Amino acid sequence: MQLDLNLLAALDALLEEGSVAAAAERLHVTAPAMSRSLGRIRRTTGDQILVRTGRTMTPTPYAIAVREQVHDLLQQVQSVLAPSRELDLTALERVFTLRWHDALVALSGPALLAAVREQAPGVRLRFIAESHIDTPELRRGEVDLAADANLPTAPEIRAEQVAEAHYVIVVRQGHPLTRVKAVTAVRYAAAEHLTVSRRGRLGDPLDDALARLGLTRHVVATAPTEAAAFEFVRGSDLLVTAPEATTRSAAADLGLALLPLPLDMPPAPVYLSWHQRYDTDPAHIWLRDLARTALVGKTGRKSA
Repeated sequence: MQLDLNLLAALDALLEEGSVAAAAERLHVTAPAMSRSLGRIRRTTGDQILVRTGRTMTPTPYAIAVREQVHDLLQQVQSVLAPSRELDLTALERVFTLRWHDALVALSGPALLAAVREQAPGVRLRFIAESHIDTPELRRGEVDLAADANLPTAPEIRAEQVAEAHYVIVVRQGHPLTRVKAVTAVRYAAAEHLTVSRRGRLGDPLDDALARLGLTRHVVATAPTEAAAFEFVRGSDLLVTAPEATTRSAAADLGLALLPLPLDMPPAPVYLSWHQRYDTDPAHIWLRDLARTALVGKTGRKSA
């Protein structure tokens, strides 16, 4: 049997008003249309629902028994088909999973968590590590929000560039490059390099920029994170090239020096990415706004 949800609204109005005319006025339909709906309800339920007693109509025992249930069901249907867009942050209880680049977690994660705890103490954040392989967590709903330098290619994944950072050279204090007047591309290429790659890649776009100048560099190792790379750098004459915004604080804590990169390299972008299923989710929109603010505040706003 195929059910018409419009009958649920009609039944609720009839039970609340106890009158075909009043129920019709409440639902902004004609009295004959409401009479037809009552007839269909009677045929569907096998009950008269309302019976005439003199000049008024009285609900049957069945109608009285199901009145509250009908009203509750109608409210549930309305909440599904026309959900409230109001967001009560003080009552929000939700766990968000964020897959952010480890440097962005260290740089902007504390500011995001502080903002979340202040506005919605019932919300918890799960920062998880990036994978060394392409993973579909956003598509599968296992990750709510990603933040890194990668622009997603899947059409169902939304991406917004929120910030960018310029590259710098990171070396130990006293490194030979700290004692020259200017770090040239030739001197930069001649040094021993360390790359940062979760996939263990020894090459990156820096090699393309050097090749355009007829230069090559010697990469002796790769590290999975910037934090690991800095430990190699601080005790050797190796250098690593990394975005300044995500590097500045950690390098200062380790006593490392930052030098200008003598190459024409575009800045490293920072993208926020999420699945399109969350486009209109009020809680997710709120989290994206806070994440955007935290990332921009630490990495620097995207250039116009």
